[in-house]
Amino acid sequence: MNAEARAALAQAKARLDGLDWWPRPVATRRVRLLTVPWLFRLPWFRRFDGYATWGTILLRVPVSEAPADLVTHELCHVWQMQHRPLRMPISYLVVGYADNPYERQARAAASLTAAGSPRSGPGS
Repeated sequence: MNAEARAALAQAKARLDGLDWWPRPVATRRVRLLTVPWLFRLPWFRRFDGYATWGTILLRVPVSEAPADLVTHELCHVWQMQHRPLRMPISYLVVGYADNPYERQARAAASLTAAGSPRSGPGS
């Protein structure tokens, strides 16, 4: 992972560290941030700009073009999976995407920590 990706992850982590939603802060030591535009041409992924797995965040665009809110949103999903490694991904099968509480939480994390937000955390 290059320095730009490491910096984007560090910024997103700093934003999430201002939230106390889970017992432990998000661990980023083993998280990778990758740009894989070909993946987002596949039918399932076309609707997304980013996608998180347990230890990887995949982006449609290069890190330099990715909004900080998107990286924060996806890192929040990694954080959720660090605390609920099975329940979180399975919830998308049971509840769906639009009304999923984990999705709402990730959106809130980006919104609440955005620069200029009244509740923005460190690094915003």
